[in-house]
Amino acid sequence: MRAHPGRSGRLSADEGFSLIEAMGAMALLLIVMAGLMSMDSVSMRMTETQGHLSSRTAEYAQDKMEQLLALAYGDTTSDTTVFPAVATGGSGLAVGGSSDPTAPVAKYVDYLDTNGNLLAAGGGGAPAGWFYKRVWQITNPSANLKQVTITVTTASGFLSAQPPSTTIVALKSFPF
Repeated sequence: MRAHPGRSGRLSADEGFSLIEAMGAMALLLIVMAGLMSMDSVSMRMTETQGHLSSRTAEYAQDKMEQLLALAYGDTTSDTTVFPAVATGGSGLAVGGSSDPTAPVAKYVDYLDTNGNLLAAGGGGAPAGWFYKRVWQITNPSANLKQVTITVTTASGFLSAQPPSTTIVALKSFPF
């Protein structure tokens, strides 16, 4: 080591970092970065849930609403659990159903796979491989007016106990 001019032959204690101090700082930096990287993974999964799945549930609720509102006000027989709807075998816009996904009512529920394809309900229960469940309820809040409520939920969500869901409501008036 060379001494600085004007000093005795020793270095002062604050003239640099020792190798041990630099390694300690690097270890601390690595620990902090590992923590931040795990937060990045969690945020990406939450974006998947709230972004992708929530927008899909809204899209599928809108699809079902359009199908139901296309029916005549007095239609109580069209089967809307299939696409395209058939004229008999269903509930049409008959008052009934449930907007609670945990309590679906036959003829007022259908199921979709992960790609949004309609699945045939076998034996009145949920078909294998379903990912989206659509339930709907038709009520008569007043004369010549029907309220259609549709709720779409997923079979599961990422990192959440409550799967994403969407509920939409529309009114249909007589004679339309």
